[in-house]
Amino acid sequence: MATAKKAPATKAPAPKAAPAKKLAATKATPVKAVAAKKAAPAKAAAPAKKVAAVKTAAPASKRTPNAAFMKALTLSPALSAVVGDKPLPRTEIVKQLWVYIKANNLQDKADKRMINADKKLLAVFGKAQVSMFEMAGLIGKHVK
Repeated sequence: MATAKKAPATKAPAPKAAPAKKLAATKATPVKAVAAKKAAPAKAAAPAKKVAAVKTAAPASKRTPNAAFMKALTLSPALSAVVGDKPLPRTEIVKQLWVYIKANNLQDKADKRMINADKKLLAVFGKAQVSMFEMAGLIGKHVK
């Protein structure tokens, strides 16, 4: 009695997906090459890949400004000499300071991040040169 040994069961390798064809926008493919590709027999069709569902964001609503930033603040006499005497929100104070700095050419020539203080700004900042990043912090002492 002869028994045939069975080969261990192996999975057939999954067919590889055909690489995506890249066509350069500037190069035109010859008509013969395209016709030859179309005439070539097609290999076994690869199973379609599942496309993950793309999450779409909800339509953005118009952003409402924070009331704390829009609150008008009273200015100290030193700061009001630079930006005006009426109460302004903090954002407007910084904008008006930049208008004053640009009008009087107070930015440092070599490093535009540094601001050279004149007499009016010296009273606000307390030092001759400040960085534009610390400027917003220094005006906090001059508003209520």
